[in-house]
Amino acid sequence: MRKLGIMGLVVCLWTYAGGAWAGTLQPDSSGTGIRKVQNQTKEIRSSRQGGKTVWTVTPASSAAGASSEATRAPQMRYLPSPPKQITLCGHVVPLDDPFIAEQLDREFVIMVHDQAQVVMWLKRAARYFPYISQELKANGLPDDLKYLAVAESSLLHRVTSPAGATGVWQFMEATGRQYGLHKDSYVDNRRNPEKSTAAAIAYLKHLHRLFNSWPLAMAAYNCGERRLMNEMKEQDQSDYFELYLPQETTRYIYRIIAAKIILQNPEAYGYQLPHTERYRIPSADRVAVDLNQPLHLRNVARHVNCSLRRLRDLNPELITHYLPPGKHVFLVPSGQADNFKRYVANVQKMQKTTYNVTAKSSSDSQTRKWVVGRGDTLSSIASKTGVSVQRLRQANGLTNSRIKIGQTLRIPAR
Repeated sequence: MRKLGIMGLVVCLWTYAGGAWAGTLQPDSSGTGIRKVQNQTKEIRSSRQGGKTVWTVTPASSAAGASSEATRAPQMRYLPSPPKQITLCGHVVPLDDPFIAEQLDREFVIMVHDQAQVVMWLKRAARYFPYISQELKANGLPDDLKYLAVAESSLLHRVTSPAGATGVWQFMEATGRQYGLHKDSYVDNRRNPEKSTAAAIAYLKHLHRLFNSWPLAMAAYNCGERRLMNEMKEQDQSDYFELYLPQETTRYIYRIIAAKIILQNPEAYGYQLPHTERYRIPSADRVAVDLNQPLHLRNVARHVNCSLRRLRDLNPELITHYLPPGKHVFLVPSGQADNFKRYVANVQKMQKTTYNVTAKSSSDSQTRKWVVGRGDTLSSIASKTGVSVQRLRQANGLTNSRIKIGQTLRIPAR
């Protein structure tokens, strides 16, 4: 009978609660034979009367009910809105147009509620914005252009897009080359924050001269000047905010505006980041060098008292663990400039001595350098010069056997 009574209670409660039970069963500890089961709104009691179990369902106490209601009450969230007036590079954004207001609201809401992303922007901005603002001002350009870098890369100098754009300003290789950003098997200057900032300023100047509008110049930075010019011609429209453009480019400008709103006044949107938690520019010495051979960073690190990893971090444009031949401005930890200069001088001196001895004892000294021509491979050059592929790679700091036409290779003595 007791088992049936319990099963009956379970069925009763399941039916009574609509199949959802979230109550607690309290054991009989009073010695009265009364047990109590309570959920959020009901109190069910059982007692023994005349040898039978009697179940009574009553509303829970008002205090319990009030507590329950308080538990279930939704928590209110702060939902900030973008300002009613905003400018971009001095251009008033026409927020009285519902389409434009909604486009900005979309990007603003997505950004302002992405707390991790905004915090990382604030941390990185402390490292990059002072230099970018300084260069923009020196070139007479609007300070708002720095937010373009946020939309492009989130201020990450090593990030690479699926299309192959890389660096803080996300230059494609061809465009970067056009604006002085050298790339080879050793170095990619698109990843150098200072050099890429100079290139971005030059490119944006060109785009502004072409379109006479900063919103249009920034749109062209995203989708390409030819694509933008074709759209302007076909639509007979020269106002960015009235152009129908690819979705990515349309959202791009509003992302820049939203980034400006949040980063210009983060406290207004709940972001208070102490300055001690913001990233700083690493302390380093700059050393100008002109190398006649590649230097492995492992060896450099030993002489400047740091790790190879730290040298790569200070010089993000380096693609491999080698500092290549040629002229460079190389960064080493603060206070290590003299050590680096001495190391380079010793290496250069030893190499010159080795070269002179080899040149006197070999009739084939002119093959010390080889300019890669059409059809050349590292294997064919090794065969012609009598130097193994492995030695050629070591002498030129190559991590693989890829070479390019016009590339100058150093041929070590046999």
